[in-house]
Amino acid sequence: MGFLVTAWKAFCFALGAIVLALALTQLWFFAHIVYWSQFEPSTTAFMGSRLETLRARNPKAKLYRQSVPYAQISVHLKRAVIAAEDAKFLDHEGFDWEAIQKAMEKNERSGRIVAGASTITQQLAKNLFLSGSRSWLRKAQEAVITWMLERVMSKRRILELYLNYVEWGEGIFGAEAAARYHFGVSAAALTFEQAAWLAVILPAPRRYEAGRMTPYIAGRIANLSSHMDKAQIP
Repeated sequence: MGFLVTAWKAFCFALGAIVLALALTQLWFFAHIVYWSQFEPSTTAFMGSRLETLRARNPKAKLYRQSVPYAQISVHLKRAVIAAEDAKFLDHEGFDWEAIQKAMEKNERSGRIVAGASTITQQLAKNLFLSGSRSWLRKAQEAVITWMLERVMSKRRILELYLNYVEWGEGIFGAEAAARYHFGVSAAALTFEQAAWLAVILPAPRRYEAGRMTPYIAGRIANLSSHMDKAQIP
């Protein structure tokens, strides 16, 4: 009997420790989100991971990023990114359930993962806090962080952070660095076509040379262009 009591106490203690650790972890995430709703992150988890990878090949490697206020980012780029990545950005609360259902059906038909349905908020959650690993635990944490971001930040702030911290080339992060690297202009001066080009390469930004137009990209831009003007931005 004494052994069972001791074992039960040990179990309760271990369970309590796990719950406390989880609660403290979520509080840490929440505190950062509250702070970043007003101030700029100095770096992100994804940027740290990319820098580590680059420095494994070149110890002197560095990232190129420059934050600019929301108003100094081309409206064309805002519309292009929303049209390409998350057409219902202003309407959902972090998750596009219809897109998730369609992606699941498409993946089931293919027998492998060929489609995703991450919203801009979900992508921001991953970029700010999480590793590139794939697991159900990481997806659950991503969902919690996404929920926090939508509750604490405005859509405008979420999009502003996304545009300033997303990767747009090898070591190139944010709209300002991307605009200057690929086209030699500021983020505010991006044209309709340049903005569409940047939006189109987002799924695999390290695959393309600076500003280079290919038949594939041209086709994607032509398709995206028909939706850009309809994209609603905060």
